[in-house]
Amino acid sequence: MGRGKIEIKRIENTTNRQVTFCKRRNGLLKKAYELSVLCDAEVALIVFSSRGRLYEYANNNIRSTIERYKKACSDSSNTTSITEINAQYYQQESAKLRQQIQMLQNSNRNLMGDSLSSLTVKELKQLENRLERGITRIRSKKHEMLLAEIEYLQKREIELENENVCLRTKITEIERLQQTNMVSGQELNAIHALASRNFFNPNLIEGSTAFSQPDKKILHLG
Repeated sequence: MGRGKIEIKRIENTTNRQVTFCKRRNGLLKKAYELSVLCDAEVALIVFSSRGRLYEYANNNIRSTIERYKKACSDSSNTTSITEINAQYYQQESAKLRQQIQMLQNSNRNLMGDSLSSLTVKELKQLENRLERGITRIRSKKHEMLLAEIEYLQKREIELENENVCLRTKITEIERLQQTNMVSGQELNAIHALASRNFFNPNLIEGSTAFSQPDKKILHLG
């Protein structure tokens, strides 16, 4: 038959309680030893019996293990304290930012002419002054931008006039060259016509557009 489950509660019988303590204590000490060897863990076990007797096990100096435990607990508490301090700081900063956002939203609504009923006469006067200063700055900026735009248009107009003059000059030059070429062509045609009738010496025709002296012998025969 297998062992049944034991209800975990205080054993009322003194003898049974002492026997169970001895068995469980030895088993606990054995498990602590096995844990330290198998897992290379630093283990310190302290047990006080109901009569005040001390039983302990440690694979290292038990005092150094206790000091290490105290330091670990201290570091943990410090970490917790820093986390709490940071949380409080961020909560305060978040509250400040929300308040600033709310103030800006109210100010924008007032500038748009809304939610004015809650303002006093002094606050309304301050709001009016802010609007007037803002309108003055806007008009100044607008005037500055208009002047800059006019200056740009004037420069552009001058550039276009200069380009127009250059184009007209080029057109005039092209027309002059075309007229010169037409006149030269007409003179060459007239020279070739006269040459075909033997009025001029053919050797003098090439490369020349001017008239040459007639041959005296041809005139005498004529």
